[in-house]
Amino acid sequence: MTSSRQEKAAETQQALKAAALRVFAERGYLNAKITDITAAAGRAAGSFYNHFASKEELLQALLQDLADAGDERAESDDHTPDFSDPEAVRYHVAGYWTFAREHAPVLRAVNQAATVSEDFARMLGQFAVQQRSDIADHVESFPDKGLQLPSTPDATLAMMFLLIQSLLQAVEEGTVELSDQQAIDGLTRFVYRGMTGRDY
Repeated sequence: MTSSRQEKAAETQQALKAAALRVFAERGYLNAKITDITAAAGRAAGSFYNHFASKEELLQALLQDLADAGDERAESDDHTPDFSDPEAVRYHVAGYWTFAREHAPVLRAVNQAATVSEDFARMLGQFAVQQRSDIADHVESFPDKGLQLPSTPDATLAMMFLLIQSLLQAVEEGTVELSDQQAIDGLTRFVYRGMTGRDY
């Protein structure tokens, strides 16, 4: 009986998360109400609080799912961790672009939440720091190869992520028209040239 209740609870929690993603995509995080989420999930309004204390806590859970998915991908993939190799740059640009496109509703919701919540703003900042930290070793070989980064390693990686995020936003808003492949190709050339001074 306990197992059945746990399974039902897990099913409801997953339904609420999936519904939240749809509602956030349609209305935006700031305009979404808990009742919108429960209605989209086909659940009673009160059931929400059996799983999440607030809309903010639900978004934190979605962000954790996103981080876990990113970690799982990083662990399962085999790649060259050296940005002096243009194919390594392409691999990471493509991976980040694809991941961000797949998880756009969560990333947009977190960005919206960060405009009104210091906690989410801090969380978003920490997430960005962690992203850069995870690939800091990808530029360690540059001095040995006679390559000079345009700034400090951390600032250089920040430029890369900010560039990708800005272009991603422009493509999603329709102010720049590019296919995913065109975006990845252009970003790879831009980032590689900016980091190494070499053409690709």
